Amino acid sequence: MSVSDTKPQPAIRTRGVTRDFKAGQQTIRVLHGIDLDVCPGELTYLVGESGSGKTTMISIMCGILWPTDGDVEVFGTDIYALSDNELVNFRLQNIGFIFQQYNLIPSIDAASNAAVPLIAQGMNRLEARERAVAMLEKLNIGDQAAKLPNQLSGGQQQRVAIARALVHEPRLVVCDEPTAALDAKSGRKVMDLLREVGVAEDRSVIIVTHDNRIFDLADRILVLEDGRITHDGTDMPDDH
Repeated sequence: MSVSDTKPQPAIRTRGVTRDFKAGQQTIRVLHGIDLDVCPGELTYLVGESGSGKTTMISIMCGILWPTDGDVEVFGTDIYALSDNELVNFRLQNIGFIFQQYNLIPSIDAASNAAVPLIAQGMNRLEARERAVAMLEKLNIGDQAAKLPNQLSGGQQQRVAIARALVHEPRLVVCDEPTAALDAKSGRKVMDLLREVGVAEDRSVIIVTHDNRIFDLADRILVLEDGRITHDGTDMPDDH
């Protein structure tokens, strides 16, 4: 077999992933044995109704929430075999997060918020801020770099959160509704940037979204229903 015929190692590989939650005396199974490979270079959407298990699934993929059962590898690393400190460091080096709630630090300005991953990696603050401002400029809010979060609109805060996720050039970007607070034009610009990050050979982007305005930008769409993947294709099924 030639090198060109060899499939790349998955960015994410899950096998038999389940997740249970306790509700009083009941045990509720939210994920039912998820098997999934996400390849480098893919822009993958995870779509489903509220309560279908989307946020649980992405939390498990990136080491925030432990599975009840099953295996999870990220770039070939069994992340749940790592110690707590090793897992924190692995996420810091390899994963960028864009949360539905912006999770910005209210007491520091936009550039400082965007620079947080770089500072956590040990970069000096001046260089980290310069790189953060450059990323904010790519997202068309460079002129807001010195403003506190409460001085920004919801859409501007979302873009600061996106800058924070991208600034350290992670190999995996995980997003929860990244365009929810943006108008159509701004949402397309943000998705174009996320797609640019995702097309690199060693990078992948996974997006939880309900935004049908951006479905056409996906390389792959996964539909999750009642904790099971019911569709895996390049577009949305006709019944959704």
